[in-house]
Amino acid sequence: MDFERHLAEKTLATLEELRLRVTFALDRHPLCRGIEFDIVKMPRNRKGNWTVTLQTIAPDALWEASDIVADIQEAYELAVAA
Repeated sequence: MDFERHLAEKTLATLEELRLRVTFALDRHPLCRGIEFDIVKMPRNRKGNWTVTLQTIAPDALWEASDIVADIQEAYELAVAA
């Protein structure tokens, strides 16, 4: 179905757009507010071409932050600069 194929496609986003989306998403969860992270470009693989390294994270926020980041990674792909 075309609809299912469309849902599987990822939206292109710049590094700054990804940084903002991750920041806003983490800040919405009470345990994840203030988490420091960095977005890292990676070689293209079947899951994507970027990842997030979480720093300064409380142990009780690890699962929530990982789930939030995973959801964003499923939806967005890092746009390659032309």
